[in-house]
Amino acid sequence: MSDQIVNAAAGAAHSLSPVDLFLQSDTVVKVVMTLLVLASAWGWAVILDKEIRLKALNSRAAKLIASIQNDFPLTHLAPEFVQTTASDPLVQVYQAAADEYTRSSDLISTEAQRDAVQERVHRAANLASASAIGHLQSRLGSLATIGAVSPFVGLFGTVWGIMTSFQGIAASNNTSLAVVAPGIAEALFATALGLVAAIPAVIFYNRIGTEITNYGKKVASFIGVFEIELSRQLSRKGERNGLRVA
Repeated sequence: MSDQIVNAAAGAAHSLSPVDLFLQSDTVVKVVMTLLVLASAWGWAVILDKEIRLKALNSRAAKLIASIQNDFPLTHLAPEFVQTTASDPLVQVYQAAADEYTRSSDLISTEAQRDAVQERVHRAANLASASAIGHLQSRLGSLATIGAVSPFVGLFGTVWGIMTSFQGIAASNNTSLAVVAPGIAEALFATALGLVAAIPAVIFYNRIGTEITNYGKKVASFIGVFEIELSRQLSRKGERNGLRVA
C-alpha cells in the first residue's frame, strides 16, 4: 500500500512539471503560454543586444572624445575613428560635422561667415546625434509593451484555465484535490509565465533607458569638444588669412 502511495505521489508530482502542465492544458491556455514564452525570448534578445552594444559604445567613448583634442585637422578622421565601426554614434556625429565643415570651408572670409559655419556644423552634429540616439532606442518600446501586457495575458490564461477546470469538476461531480489541483496548477502556470516575461522586461527597460540617456550626455559632450576644437582651428585659420570682421 505504501509503495502505491509513493508511486501515486510521484505520478502527481510529474504531472505538475512545467512541460506536463503545458501539454495537459487547454488549447487556449497553450496558445497563451506559447505567446508568453515567445515574448520572453524576444525581450531577452533585445536586452542582450542593447546591453552588449551600450557596453561597447561606452568603452570607446572616452578614447574617441579625447582623440579630437590632439590637434588633428577636423576634416579628416582621427586614427581612433578610422579603427572604429561606422555605426558608432560618435563616428556618425563626427562625420556629419566634418562633412558640413568641408562643404562650408570656402565660405569663411568674414567673422559673420565663420559664425554661420559654426552654427551649421552645430546643427548637423545635433541632427546626427538625434538620429543615432533614436537608433539606439529602437525596439526598446517592445520591452515596455512586454512588461505592461504580459501579466494580463497570463491572467487571461489563468481565468480561462480555471473556468475550464470548474467545468470539468462539474461534469465529473468530483471535488477531490486530486481532480482539482492539476487544472488549477495549469491555470496558475500561465500567470507565472506572464510574470517571468514581464519582470525582466520592466527592469531592463528602465535600466537601458537610463544607460541610453547617459550615453546621450556623452554624445553631447563630444559635440561640445568638437565645436571648441573647430572654433580654435577657425581662429588660427582666420589669423593666417587676415580674417575680416563684417
